Amino acid sequence: MGKIQVTLVKSTIGKPENQRRVVQSLGLRRLHHTVEHDDNPRIRGMVNKVSHLLKTEFLEEK
Repeated sequence: MGKIQVTLVKSTIGKPENQRRVVQSLGLRRLHHTVEHDDNPRIRGMVNKVSHLLKTEFLEEK
């Protein structure tokens, strides 16, 4: 399996509480903060839930 790199590109101010929690549980703390996660269904679901706030890249394992 590969990895997913997600970057927060839009603020969570004014967004519903459940979307803020998803962003927080992905480990994103501030704008333009980037984190990597293993590509699995749980992470994919979280990314899909707040995809309008994120920039997503799929990384191949070497």
